[in-house]
Amino acid sequence: MLKSFDFLLPTKIRYGAGILSVLGEELRLLKAKKVMVITDKGLVNAGMVRKVTEIIQGESIAFLIYDEIEANPKDYNIEACAEKAREEAIDTIVAFGGGSPIDAAKAVAVLAKQGGKARDYQGKGKIKDDCLPLITIPTTSGTGSEVTFSSVITDTREKFKFTIKSTAIAAKTAIIDPELTLSVPPIITAATGIDALTHAIEGYTANCTEPIAEAVGLYAVEFIAGSIVEAVKNGRNLEARDRMMMGSLLAGLSFSHADVASVHCMAEALGSIYDAPHGMCNAILLPYVMEYSLPAAEAKYARIARAMGIAEKDDNKAAVMGIEHIKNLSKEIGLPGIKSLNVNCNDFELLADMSVKNGSNESNPRAITKDEYIMLFNRAYNDTSN
Repeated sequence: MLKSFDFLLPTKIRYGAGILSVLGEELRLLKAKKVMVITDKGLVNAGMVRKVTEIIQGESIAFLIYDEIEANPKDYNIEACAEKAREEAIDTIVAFGGGSPIDAAKAVAVLAKQGGKARDYQGKGKIKDDCLPLITIPTTSGTGSEVTFSSVITDTREKFKFTIKSTAIAAKTAIIDPELTLSVPPIITAATGIDALTHAIEGYTANCTEPIAEAVGLYAVEFIAGSIVEAVKNGRNLEARDRMMMGSLLAGLSFSHADVASVHCMAEALGSIYDAPHGMCNAILLPYVMEYSLPAAEAKYARIARAMGIAEKDDNKAAVMGIEHIKNLSKEIGLPGIKSLNVNCNDFELLADMSVKNGSNESNPRAITKDEYIMLFNRAYNDTSN
Protein backbone atom coordinates (compact mmCIF):
# COMPACT_ATOMS: atom_id res chain seq x y z
CA MET A 1 0.00 0.00 0.00
CA LEU A 2 1.19 3.52 -0.80
CA LYS A 3 1.27 5.85 2.17
CA SER A 4 -1.14 8.77 2.14
CA PHE A 5 0.19 12.17 1.12
CA ASP A 6 -0.85 15.64 -0.04
CA PHE A 7 0.42 17.32 -3.19
CA LEU A 8 -0.24 21.05 -3.36
CA LEU A 9 0.84 23.24 -6.26
CA PRO A 10 -0.42 26.76 -5.54
CA THR A 11 1.68 28.37 -8.30
CA LYS A 12 0.62 28.77 -11.91
CA ILE A 13 3.58 27.84 -14.14
CA ARG A 14 4.10 29.62 -17.45
CA TYR A 15 7.05 28.10 -19.26
CA GLY A 16 8.84 28.61 -22.57
CA ALA A 17 11.37 30.60 -24.55
CA GLY A 18 10.20 34.21 -24.70
CA ILE A 19 7.45 33.64 -22.13
CA LEU A 20 8.64 36.67 -20.14
CA SER A 21 6.34 38.68 -22.41
CA VAL A 22 3.29 37.45 -20.41
CA LEU A 23 4.40 39.41 -17.34
CA GLY A 24 2.09 42.32 -18.21
CA GLU A 25 -0.88 40.00 -18.53
CA GLU A 26 -0.14 38.39 -15.16
CA LEU A 27 0.18 41.81 -13.48
CA ARG A 28 -3.20 42.80 -14.90
CA LEU A 29 -4.76 39.62 -13.49
CA LEU A 30 -3.41 40.57 -10.07
CA LYS A 31 -4.75 44.14 -10.52
CA ALA A 32 -1.30 45.45 -9.64
CA LYS A 33 -1.06 49.18 -9.00
CA LYS A 34 2.45 49.50 -7.57
CA VAL A 35 5.11 46.84 -8.04
CA MET A 36 8.38 46.20 -6.24
CA VAL A 37 10.96 44.36 -8.34
CA ILE A 38 13.23 42.45 -5.94
CA THR A 39 16.57 41.56 -7.50
CA ASP A 40 20.32 42.01 -7.02
CA LYS A 41 22.85 44.57 -8.19
CA GLY A 42 24.52 42.16 -10.60
CA LEU A 43 21.35 41.82 -12.67
CA VAL A 44 20.75 45.56 -12.56
CA ASN A 45 24.30 46.30 -13.70
CA ALA A 46 24.03 43.71 -16.47
CA GLY A 47 20.94 45.46 -17.85
CA MET A 48 18.80 42.35 -17.32
CA VAL A 49 16.28 44.05 -15.03
CA ARG A 50 15.28 46.38 -17.86
CA LYS A 51 13.63 43.39 -19.55
CA VAL A 52 11.18 43.37 -16.64
CA THR A 53 10.77 47.09 -16.01
CA GLU A 54 10.05 47.84 -19.66
CA ILE A 55 7.10 45.44 -19.54
CA ILE A 56 5.83 46.98 -16.31
CA GLN A 57 6.15 50.48 -17.80
CA GLY A 58 4.26 49.28 -20.85
CA GLU A 59 1.34 48.48 -18.57
CA SER A 60 1.51 51.99 -17.04
CA ILE A 61 2.05 50.45 -13.61
CA ALA A 62 4.13 52.28 -11.02
CA PHE A 63 7.18 50.38 -9.81
CA LEU A 64 10.42 50.57 -7.90
CA ILE A 65 13.50 48.36 -7.90
CA TYR A 66 14.98 46.92 -4.71
CA ASP A 67 18.44 45.55 -5.50
CA GLU A 68 20.03 45.23 -2.05
CA ILE A 69 19.56 41.45 -1.81
CA GLU A 70 22.78 39.58 -1.09
CA ALA A 71 23.75 35.98 -1.77
CA ASN A 72 22.41 33.74 1.00
CA PRO A 73 19.82 36.45 1.78
CA LYS A 74 20.23 37.94 5.22
CA ASP A 75 17.60 38.74 7.83
CA TYR A 76 18.43 42.44 7.55
CA ASN A 77 17.95 42.29 3.74
CA ILE A 78 14.43 40.96 4.28
CA GLU A 79 13.49 43.38 7.02
CA ALA A 80 14.78 46.49 5.21
CA CYS A 81 13.06 45.46 1.99
CA ALA A 82 9.76 44.78 3.77
CA GLU A 83 9.92 48.17 5.48
CA LYS A 84 10.47 49.82 2.10
CA ALA A 85 7.52 47.92 0.65
CA ARG A 86 5.28 49.18 3.45
CA GLU A 87 6.52 52.77 3.10
CA GLU A 88 5.85 52.72 -0.63
CA ALA A 89 2.45 51.02 -0.35
CA ILE A 90 3.57 48.18 -2.63
CA ASP A 91 0.73 45.83 -3.59
CA THR A 92 2.60 43.30 -5.78
CA ILE A 93 6.10 41.83 -5.81
CA VAL A 94 8.06 40.60 -8.84
CA ALA A 95 11.13 38.54 -7.90
CA PHE A 96 13.75 38.48 -10.63
CA GLY A 97 16.98 36.53 -10.28
CA GLY A 98 18.41 33.38 -8.79
CA GLY A 99 17.43 31.71 -5.55
CA SER A 100 18.52 34.59 -3.32
CA PRO A 101 16.19 37.30 -4.69
CA ILE A 102 13.35 34.80 -5.00
CA ASP A 103 13.74 33.43 -1.47
CA ALA A 104 14.04 36.99 -0.18
CA ALA A 105 10.88 38.05 -2.01
CA LYS A 106 8.85 35.22 -0.45
CA ALA A 107 9.90 36.35 3.01
CA VAL A 108 9.23 40.01 2.17
CA ALA A 109 5.73 39.06 1.00
CA VAL A 110 5.04 37.98 4.60
CA LEU A 111 6.76 40.73 6.56
CA ALA A 112 5.38 43.55 4.43
CA LYS A 113 1.85 42.54 5.42
CA GLN A 114 2.23 40.78 8.77
CA GLY A 115 5.14 42.67 10.36
CA GLY A 116 7.76 41.39 12.75
CA LYS A 117 11.21 39.97 12.12
CA ALA A 118 12.12 37.28 9.61
CA ARG A 119 13.03 34.77 12.34
CA ASP A 120 9.53 35.14 13.84
CA TYR A 121 8.25 32.97 10.99
CA GLN A 122 10.73 30.11 11.25
CA GLY A 123 9.17 26.71 10.78
CA LYS A 124 5.58 25.97 9.85
CA GLY A 125 2.18 27.29 10.88
CA LYS A 126 3.20 30.86 11.71
CA ILE A 127 2.18 32.61 8.48
CA LYS A 128 -1.36 33.84 7.81
CA ASP A 129 -2.73 33.83 4.28
CA ASP A 130 -2.49 37.63 4.06
CA CYS A 131 0.74 38.02 2.02
CA LEU A 132 1.61 40.31 -0.87
CA PRO A 133 1.01 38.56 -4.22
CA LEU A 134 4.23 37.41 -5.84
CA ILE A 135 5.39 36.67 -9.38
CA THR A 136 8.70 34.80 -9.68
CA ILE A 137 11.03 34.99 -12.69
CA PRO A 138 14.19 32.84 -12.36
CA THR A 139 17.36 33.78 -14.21
CA THR A 140 19.35 30.64 -13.32
CA SER A 141 18.67 26.93 -13.70
CA GLY A 142 19.37 25.91 -10.16
CA THR A 143 17.21 26.50 -7.13
CA GLY A 144 13.67 25.79 -8.29
CA SER A 145 12.70 28.47 -5.75
CA GLU A 146 10.21 29.93 -8.21
CA VAL A 147 7.81 27.04 -7.50
CA THR A 148 8.61 26.15 -3.89
CA PHE A 149 6.79 27.51 -0.86
CA SER A 150 9.76 27.82 1.43
CA SER A 151 12.41 30.49 1.93
CA VAL A 152 15.87 30.01 3.44
CA ILE A 153 17.23 33.07 5.28
CA THR A 154 20.46 33.67 7.19
CA ASP A 155 20.22 34.81 10.80
CA THR A 156 23.28 37.07 10.87
CA ARG A 157 23.51 37.23 14.65
CA GLU A 158 23.58 33.49 15.21
CA LYS A 159 25.15 32.67 11.81
CA PHE A 160 22.42 30.14 11.18
CA LYS A 161 20.21 29.45 8.16
CA PHE A 162 16.55 29.02 8.96
CA THR A 163 13.51 28.23 6.83
CA ILE A 164 10.05 29.71 6.69
CA LYS A 165 7.50 27.57 4.92
CA SER A 166 3.87 28.01 3.91
CA THR A 167 1.79 27.75 0.77
CA ALA A 168 0.80 31.35 1.53
CA ILE A 169 4.23 32.55 0.37
CA ALA A 170 4.16 30.61 -2.89
CA ALA A 171 4.23 32.66 -6.07
CA LYS A 172 0.90 33.27 -7.74
CA THR A 173 2.68 32.76 -11.07
CA ALA A 174 6.14 31.54 -12.03
CA ILE A 175 7.30 32.83 -15.40
CA ILE A 176 10.10 30.50 -16.49
CA ASP A 177 11.94 31.61 -19.61
CA PRO A 178 15.13 29.74 -20.58
CA GLU A 179 16.21 32.67 -22.76
CA LEU A 180 16.99 34.56 -19.55
CA THR A 181 19.78 32.07 -18.79
CA LEU A 182 21.69 32.43 -22.07
CA SER A 183 24.20 34.89 -20.61
CA VAL A 184 24.80 33.12 -17.28
CA PRO A 185 28.59 32.57 -16.89
CA PRO A 186 29.94 29.00 -17.11
CA ILE A 187 30.91 28.62 -13.44
CA ILE A 188 27.48 29.80 -12.26
CA THR A 189 25.81 27.52 -14.82
CA ALA A 190 27.87 24.63 -13.45
CA ALA A 191 27.25 25.30 -9.76
CA THR A 192 23.54 26.01 -10.10
CA GLY A 193 23.16 23.01 -12.42
CA ILE A 194 24.61 20.57 -9.89
CA ASP A 195 22.55 22.34 -7.23
CA ALA A 196 19.46 21.40 -9.24
CA LEU A 197 20.76 17.85 -9.65
CA THR A 198 21.14 17.69 -5.86
CA HIS A 199 17.52 18.83 -5.43
CA ALA A 200 16.38 16.12 -7.82
CA ILE A 201 18.40 13.36 -6.16
CA GLU A 202 17.46 14.33 -2.61
CA GLY A 203 13.80 14.87 -3.52
CA TYR A 204 13.75 11.40 -5.10
CA THR A 205 15.53 9.63 -2.25
CA ALA A 206 14.36 11.50 0.89
CA ASN A 207 12.69 9.32 3.51
CA CYS A 208 9.53 11.41 3.28
CA THR A 209 9.22 11.39 -0.51
CA GLU A 210 6.13 10.23 -2.38
CA PRO A 211 5.43 8.96 -5.92
CA ILE A 212 4.84 12.32 -7.64
CA ALA A 213 7.95 13.86 -6.11
CA GLU A 214 9.89 10.72 -7.07
CA ALA A 215 8.67 10.85 -10.66
CA VAL A 216 9.53 14.49 -11.32
CA GLY A 217 12.82 14.13 -9.46
CA LEU A 218 13.97 11.20 -11.56
CA TYR A 219 12.94 12.95 -14.78
CA ALA A 220 14.84 16.05 -13.63
CA VAL A 221 18.00 13.94 -13.30
CA GLU A 222 17.66 12.92 -16.94
CA PHE A 223 17.22 16.50 -18.14
CA ILE A 224 20.09 17.91 -16.10
CA ALA A 225 22.70 15.18 -16.51
CA GLY A 226 22.14 15.09 -20.25
CA SER A 227 22.46 18.83 -20.79
CA ILE A 228 24.74 20.39 -18.19
CA VAL A 229 28.04 19.93 -20.02
CA GLU A 230 26.70 21.57 -23.17
CA ALA A 231 25.05 24.38 -21.19
CA VAL A 232 28.35 25.13 -19.44
CA LYS A 233 30.56 24.88 -22.52
CA ASN A 234 28.18 26.50 -25.01
CA GLY A 235 25.96 28.82 -23.02
CA ARG A 236 24.21 30.20 -26.12
CA ASN A 237 22.74 26.79 -26.92
CA LEU A 238 19.08 27.45 -26.21
CA GLU A 239 18.13 23.77 -26.39
CA ALA A 240 20.60 22.90 -23.62
CA ARG A 241 19.47 25.91 -21.58
CA ASP A 242 15.85 24.85 -22.09
CA ARG A 243 16.49 21.34 -20.78
CA MET A 244 18.45 22.70 -17.81
CA MET A 245 15.63 25.09 -16.95
CA MET A 246 13.04 22.33 -17.15
CA GLY A 247 15.28 20.07 -15.06
CA SER A 248 15.62 22.77 -12.41
CA LEU A 249 11.85 23.33 -12.35
CA LEU A 250 11.09 19.61 -11.98
CA ALA A 251 13.74 19.27 -9.28
CA GLY A 252 12.13 22.17 -7.41
CA LEU A 253 8.76 20.46 -7.54
CA SER A 254 10.36 17.24 -6.30
CA PHE A 255 12.14 18.46 -3.20
CA SER A 256 9.45 20.98 -2.23
CA HIS A 257 6.92 18.14 -2.02
CA ALA A 258 9.35 15.80 -0.28
CA ASP A 259 12.42 17.32 1.36
CA VAL A 260 16.12 17.77 0.87
CA ALA A 261 18.54 15.80 3.04
CA SER A 262 22.10 15.66 4.33
CA VAL A 263 23.78 17.37 1.37
CA HIS A 264 21.72 20.45 2.16
CA CYS A 265 22.32 20.09 5.89
CA MET A 266 26.06 20.35 5.27
CA ALA A 267 25.76 22.99 2.56
CA GLU A 268 23.58 25.26 4.69
CA ALA A 269 26.08 24.98 7.54
CA LEU A 270 28.88 26.04 5.19
CA GLY A 271 26.75 28.90 3.88
CA SER A 272 25.95 30.05 7.41
CA ILE A 273 29.57 30.15 8.61
CA TYR A 274 31.41 31.14 5.42
CA ASP A 275 28.66 32.83 3.39
CA ALA A 276 29.66 30.41 0.64
CA PRO A 277 27.50 30.07 -2.51
CA HIS A 278 24.77 27.56 -1.77
CA GLY A 279 24.85 25.87 -5.17
CA MET A 280 28.61 25.45 -5.01
CA CYS A 281 28.38 23.89 -1.55
CA ASN A 282 25.77 21.38 -2.71
CA ALA A 283 27.80 20.53 -5.81
CA ILE A 284 30.95 19.88 -3.78
CA LEU A 285 29.29 17.70 -1.12
CA LEU A 286 26.81 15.67 -3.19
CA PRO A 287 28.98 12.64 -4.10
CA TYR A 288 30.36 12.20 -0.57
CA VAL A 289 26.89 12.08 0.97
CA MET A 290 25.75 9.69 -1.78
CA GLU A 291 28.67 7.37 -1.00
CA TYR A 292 27.68 7.38 2.66
CA SER A 293 23.97 6.84 1.92
CA LEU A 294 24.52 4.11 -0.69
CA PRO A 295 23.77 1.11 1.59
CA ALA A 296 20.29 2.51 2.30
CA ALA A 297 19.50 3.80 -1.19
CA GLU A 298 21.15 1.35 -3.58
CA ALA A 299 18.11 0.66 -5.77
CA LYS A 300 17.23 4.34 -6.12
CA TYR A 301 20.83 5.35 -6.82
CA ALA A 302 20.88 2.66 -9.51
CA ARG A 303 17.80 4.21 -11.14
CA ILE A 304 19.47 7.63 -10.94
CA ALA A 305 22.53 6.19 -12.68
CA ARG A 306 20.39 4.75 -15.46
CA ALA A 307 18.60 8.09 -15.85
CA MET A 308 22.06 9.56 -16.43
CA GLY A 309 22.66 7.04 -19.23
CA ILE A 310 24.58 4.31 -17.40
CA ALA A 311 23.56 0.93 -18.81
CA GLU A 312 24.38 -1.44 -15.96
CA LYS A 313 21.89 -4.06 -14.80
CA ASP A 314 23.42 -4.79 -11.39
CA ASP A 315 22.06 -2.25 -8.91
CA ASN A 316 25.16 -1.96 -6.75
CA LYS A 317 27.49 -1.54 -9.70
CA ALA A 318 25.14 0.96 -11.33
CA ALA A 319 24.85 3.00 -8.14
CA VAL A 320 28.63 3.14 -7.65
CA MET A 321 29.12 4.07 -11.32
CA GLY A 322 26.49 6.79 -10.99
CA ILE A 323 28.25 8.43 -8.05
CA GLU A 324 31.55 8.31 -9.92
CA HIS A 325 29.82 9.82 -12.96
CA ILE A 326 28.64 12.77 -10.86
CA LYS A 327 32.21 13.30 -9.58
CA ASN A 328 33.55 13.27 -13.13
CA LEU A 329 30.75 15.51 -14.35
CA SER A 330 31.62 18.11 -11.71
CA LYS A 331 35.27 18.04 -12.75
CA GLU A 332 34.40 18.28 -16.45
CA ILE A 333 32.38 21.45 -15.90
CA GLY A 334 35.10 23.03 -13.77
CA LEU A 335 33.74 22.81 -10.24
CA PRO A 336 36.42 22.98 -7.52
CA GLY A 337 36.75 21.06 -4.25
CA ILE A 338 35.79 22.17 -0.76
CA LYS A 339 39.14 23.91 -0.13
CA SER A 340 38.12 26.54 -2.70
CA LEU A 341 35.64 27.81 -0.08
CA ASN A 342 38.53 28.59 2.29
CA VAL A 343 37.07 26.38 4.98
CA ASN A 344 38.97 25.78 8.20
CA CYS A 345 39.09 22.14 9.20
CA ASN A 346 38.99 23.25 12.83
CA ASP A 347 35.38 24.26 12.16
CA PHE A 348 34.26 20.77 11.15
CA GLU A 349 32.86 19.95 14.59
CA LEU A 350 30.79 23.14 14.59
CA LEU A 351 29.65 22.51 11.00
CA ALA A 352 28.71 18.93 11.88
CA ASP A 353 26.76 20.10 14.91
CA MET A 354 24.83 22.55 12.73
CA SER A 355 24.22 19.84 10.13
CA VAL A 356 22.76 17.34 12.57
CA LYS A 357 20.43 20.03 13.98
CA ASN A 358 19.14 20.92 10.52
CA GLY A 359 15.44 20.16 10.04
CA SER A 360 16.19 18.01 6.97
CA ASN A 361 18.66 15.70 8.74
CA GLU A 362 15.98 13.10 9.43
CA SER A 363 15.10 12.95 5.72
CA ASN A 364 18.41 11.43 4.65
CA PRO A 365 17.90 7.85 3.41
CA ARG A 366 20.59 6.61 5.82
CA ALA A 367 20.62 7.89 9.40
CA ILE A 368 23.57 10.18 10.06
CA THR A 369 25.14 11.43 13.28
CA LYS A 370 27.39 14.34 14.18
CA ASP A 371 30.48 12.12 14.07
CA GLU A 372 29.53 10.90 10.62
CA TYR A 373 29.10 14.49 9.41
CA ILE A 374 32.61 15.25 10.71
CA MET A 375 33.85 12.22 8.78
CA LEU A 376 32.19 13.46 5.58
CA PHE A 377 33.62 16.97 5.92
CA ASN A 378 37.06 15.44 6.39
CA ARG A 379 36.60 13.10 3.46
CA ALA A 380 35.69 16.00 1.18
CA TYR A 381 38.56 18.11 2.53
CA ASN A 382 41.19 15.38 2.15
CA ASP A 383 40.10 14.13 -1.28
CA THR A 384 43.29 14.47 -3.33
CA SER A 385 41.46 14.01 -6.62
CA ASN A 386 40.14 17.58 -6.43
